[in-house]
Amino acid sequence: MESLLLPVLLLLAVLWTQAAALINLKYSVEEEQRAGTVIANVAKDARDAGFALDPRQASAFRVVSNSAPHLVDINPSSGLLVTKQKIDRDLLCRQSPKCIISLEVMSSSMEICVIKVEIKDLNDNAPSFPAAQIELEISEAASPGTRIPLDSAYDPDSGSFGVQTYELTPNEMFGLEIKTRGDGSRFAELVVEKSLDRETQSHYSFRITALDGGDPPRLGTVGLNIKVTDSNDNNPVFGESTYTVSVPENSPPNTPVIRLNASDPDEGTNGQVVYSFYGYVNDRTRELFQIDPHSGLVTVTGALDYEEGHVYELDVQAKDLGPNSIPAHCKVTVSVLDTNDNPPVINLLSVNSELVEVSESAPPGYVIALVRVSDRDSGLNGRVQCRLLGNVPFRLQEYESFSTILVDGRLDREQHDQYNLTIQARDGGVPMLQSAKSFTVLITDENDNHPHFSKPYYQVIVQENNTPGAYLLSVSARDPDLGLNGSVSYQIVPSQVRDMPVFTYVSINPNSGDIYALRSFNHEQTKAFEFKVLAKDGGLPSLQSNATVRVIILDVNDNTPVITAPPLINGTAEVYIPRNSGIGYLVTVVKADDYDEGENGRVTYDMTEGDRGFFEIDQINGEVRTTRTFGDSSKSSYELIVVAHDHGKTSLSASALVLIYLSPALDAQESMGSVNLSLIFIIALGSIAGILFVTMIFVAIKCKRDNKEIRTYNCRAKSL
Repeated sequence: MESLLLPVLLLLAVLWTQAAALINLKYSVEEEQRAGTVIANVAKDARDAGFALDPRQASAFRVVSNSAPHLVDINPSSGLLVTKQKIDRDLLCRQSPKCIISLEVMSSSMEICVIKVEIKDLNDNAPSFPAAQIELEISEAASPGTRIPLDSAYDPDSGSFGVQTYELTPNEMFGLEIKTRGDGSRFAELVVEKSLDRETQSHYSFRITALDGGDPPRLGTVGLNIKVTDSNDNNPVFGESTYTVSVPENSPPNTPVIRLNASDPDEGTNGQVVYSFYGYVNDRTRELFQIDPHSGLVTVTGALDYEEGHVYELDVQAKDLGPNSIPAHCKVTVSVLDTNDNPPVINLLSVNSELVEVSESAPPGYVIALVRVSDRDSGLNGRVQCRLLGNVPFRLQEYESFSTILVDGRLDREQHDQYNLTIQARDGGVPMLQSAKSFTVLITDENDNHPHFSKPYYQVIVQENNTPGAYLLSVSARDPDLGLNGSVSYQIVPSQVRDMPVFTYVSINPNSGDIYALRSFNHEQTKAFEFKVLAKDGGLPSLQSNATVRVIILDVNDNTPVITAPPLINGTAEVYIPRNSGIGYLVTVVKADDYDEGENGRVTYDMTEGDRGFFEIDQINGEVRTTRTFGDSSKSSYELIVVAHDHGKTSLSASALVLIYLSPALDAQESMGSVNLSLIFIIALGSIAGILFVTMIFVAIKCKRDNKEIRTYNCRAKSL
């Protein structure tokens, strides 16, 4: 049955694994079972067939198609296939030889299982006749062998449990002949076995019993009353006992099917024949066809549909209008010819019938959809070919009973996040009919992109003595993935700066990438330092990248020059020079250190106060020299205020008082002043030599005295 075929399209939600199998499971259950009857353990059977069921999943299966959801269902957690109510096969499938309920389920691992449940018939119905009595009139002229169709019994059971035979009780004058119709049902014809004589017996009563094929068989009975009438010399006669004709489906009303003719040589009313359908013709057939009672023309009265019925059997009776007429019977088999009047039908089965989702990581060959296209026509009219339209990274693969849509290229959501697919189905009829169905394939995101920094190297220049907590710079990384896969957080990679953790120098806002100073930087201690910033996304597993940040600390003029020479005591230095020093005599050299760099640390010298008329200072090297000679009348000491200042934008300076004394005992030709190192060295050596000389004399004198004392003692001892 078309209604029990698999659905047209089964959506496969695409994760990381391809559907491993499309398996079929077949079960059967007898009708009339109570609600809750377990038909099978689908979970176990599917697992045995190779399904990878995840025991951690609360729901083992999801039913995506069920041809009879009111009758059977699968428990999603246990996987048991159970009945939901008592099933009446005779109501569900009438007298069809097969009664199938189809289900399609999808496991948590995206595998497809097609389940067919056959409803087994029980012999739970007895044959029944449409009326309690069958009334017949038979002319006494009916010869032995004359056959008269009887009303058939109806049994809603199918197959062998339907009506199999009929019995006539008693059967001296008449017999029964059992015949089978095109649909497999059986009916009986009453056969005249002996000559009739109305004058001898004008009435017969029988009982007809219809039996089905059960064990034991069920039966139904009906009374048969036969009235024997006077003869009508000639009876209508059909040229053939059976006729076979064809008519196209969708033929308009009043389309001729066949003109029947039963001849009767009698005259007048005895030869006037009227036609009618015999009682066995069902109501649906009477809706589709009619017969003109006078002409015998059978015409179409309803909408013929090949897909509804291929063959119709018309039992026609011809009877003259004379008394005691013996009717003639024939069978007309009408074959309905298929025309290409049904375009292919594409149905979509999914949570959203217009949308299919597939991961961008799906490999080539990954199944994203199962397609089945139906065409109710037959032959070439119902033979359908499908194709996938457009230049898309998918392809259609056709099998005998279904097709699949497969991934046929690399998917990248960041480049193309959705595709509009159109399936076109064409049949082989003339003229050809076609249909199309469009749906959207949404490419779902996978964490396949690393965060990408706007640049691999960042540099910031900051002046020393900054305020702790000051903003330095921002780093930025972009991740084109979606959701958590594209959310970026930042952190500083652990490292050391001057044997201290980098975390004591800087911090980063994990959400914005803003970097802040945690301390006041000192250029004289740290001129620059580097560290790495890590950008991580929120995917599982997380992807990351890093960038280098270099912080350059600029010098600020924050160090005052420090005078280191000449030696100062409380900011004052004393220098001695000979009184006879000439012009240009080097009095002293002023030296100052400044820890700053560049102009901030470049020191020059100057004299600001004091006896500047007698001395000059070199601004670059700090040499202080005399500018005139000193005489006996010159004063004995002079004062100078010497200043060392740097060249920062805000210059810093240091000053010292230099006291210069004139020393008359020093020879200007042998001495270069108190700061002359050679003179100091000579004086020191002379002093040391003098001390050694005095020490040696002292030792010699002492030793001589000791020797004298020893000799005196020895002499006295000898004289004794």
